[in-house]
Amino acid sequence: MPGIMTLRVIVQQPPTGVHFAVQGGKGDLIPPTLSSAEEVRFDFEVRVQSGPDGCPNFLGACTHGPRQGRFVYVCSGVSAAQAGSPWERRAKLSLMSIEWALLDALQEQPGSVLEARIGGRAKDGGPACASVPILGGWRLVAG
Repeated sequence: MPGIMTLRVIVQQPPTGVHFAVQGGKGDLIPPTLSSAEEVRFDFEVRVQSGPDGCPNFLGACTHGPRQGRFVYVCSGVSAAQAGSPWERRAKLSLMSIEWALLDALQEQPGSVLEARIGGRAKDGGPACASVPILGGWRLVAG
C-alpha cells in the first residue's frame, strides 16, 4: 500500500573509530539513532507508491538511483563528515527486494519497521563499501 514507512538499517560490527551516516538529499547526512561497538543503527522514513510497472517505487531524501534500481547509501569516514579519517566510503543497500507483500504486512502491524542488516567491514578491514549484501534480506520487526 502506498504511504510513508520507516526503514531501519543496522551496520553490524563496524570498524572502531569510524563514523557512519545515511546520505540524505543535497548532501544531508542522517546521524545514527544508536551507536555501539557492536552496531550502528539508522531509522528514517521513505515514501512508497506504485510505479508504472506496478512495483513499489521508493521516494524521499534517503533514496537514490533510478526508479527500477532504488537504493540507500550508508556513508563512512570522510563521507560521513569525519574530518581526518583515512576512510571515504559509501555502502549501497538495494531497496529492490522489498515487495508489496512485505509492505502490506508492515501496514498490518502498526509500529513495525522494515529492517536490513549489513556487515560493517570490507575485506580490507575498513568500513563496508560498494554494493553490499543485506544479511537475511529486508524483514519486518517491531519498532
